[in-house]
Formats: sequence, C-alpha cells, structure tokens
Amino acid sequence: MLNLVIFGPPGCGKGTQSARIANKYGLMHLSSGDLLRNEIEKGSDLGNHVKHYVEKGFLVPDSIILKKVYKNTIRFINSAGIIFDGFPRSLVQAVMLDKFLNKKGLNLNMVIHMLVDRSELFNRLTGRAEDSGRKDDTEQIFRVRMRVYEKQTHCLKEYYSAQNKILQVNGMAPVEEVSAKIANAIDYYREKNEVFSDVI
Repeated sequence: MLNLVIFGPPGCGKGTQSARIANKYGLMHLSSGDLLRNEIEKGSDLGNHVKHYVEKGFLVPDSIILKKVYKNTIRFINSAGIIFDGFPRSLVQAVMLDKFLNKKGLNLNMVIHMLVDRSELFNRLTGRAEDSGRKDDTEQIFRVRMRVYEKQTHCLKEYYSAQNKILQVNGMAPVEEVSAKIANAIDYYREKNEVFSDVI
C-alpha cells in the first residue's frame, strides 16, 4: 500500500491535490472534512453534534474524528493505498493514526505539507465561498481556522520531519504544476524509498 497524508492551512489546495493524486495512483481519498460535512448535510446525530465545531472553524474532538476516520480506513484496508486529506490535524491525532496503522501492519509512507502565503489563502477561500456557499469560508471563520492551524496543526511538520516523511510543496504555483511536482516526488519515493528533503 501507498499511504499518504496531505496537510496545510485552510485553502492551501489539499482537497484538489488529494483528488488528483488519488486518481493518478488508484488511491482511496479519505477527506475528514467531507466525512463531517456529509453527516451535517444528512442531519444525523453525529452531524448535529459536530456542526458547531465545523461551522465555527474549530477542530472536532479527537474521540469523534478518530472513530470516524478509523471506520473508513478499515473499509479501504485492502486497497492500493489511502490519501488522508485534512487528517490528522493535531499531534494527538497523528500519534494515534500511527498506532492504528501499525496495529494493522501498515504505515504512512509520505506526508505532503502544502505551503501557501496567508494572503493567497484568504483570496482562495473567499472565492471558494462564492462558488460553494460553504459557511466555514467567511473572513471571520478563516481567522479562527488559521489560529487553530498555527496552534494545533502546524506542529505536524516537526513530528513527521523526525520520521523523514515530510515533503514540502510550494502550493502557490498553478494546480497542474503542483500536481506534477507531487507526482514526481511520489514516483521518486516509490523507486528510492526516500522523500525529497527540499521544498519542491
């Protein structure tokens, strides 16, 4: 299996690049955000419980998101691999994901860290809000989500760097160019079993 994580600040292109990677390599795309938004749209008990967190820009409690991700990971356990989009979002979640995969005899191969300037992130999110109507893409919520990211998620860079798994990607380039660079890095890893150490 080829198991990947993609993370970065809100609006960095995680969902777009995850979908392209999944399509190219035949991986299952597991988006924690999509899972939660689907529950909210269905009006399920879980959706009603997490709605406040999602729409306010806060992280959903670990116990809830871990259970949801584990359940879906098991569904894909015999696939070519999984790309975890937007998960983990905290150090606790990262540690628990490693433990969960290890118990299944699996591991993460690469962690893609998307780098995008703050001003560009805001422009992308406001544009996305106009297109999709997502309630968590307002300026106020963006500021909350950025604070949450900087406090709870950015530390994943150090955690995965210590495992030599971090691939840092300049997400400011056009989508196709970013995708091509990521694909080259994945192909390199599959051949050399080594992750590029420089920003691509």
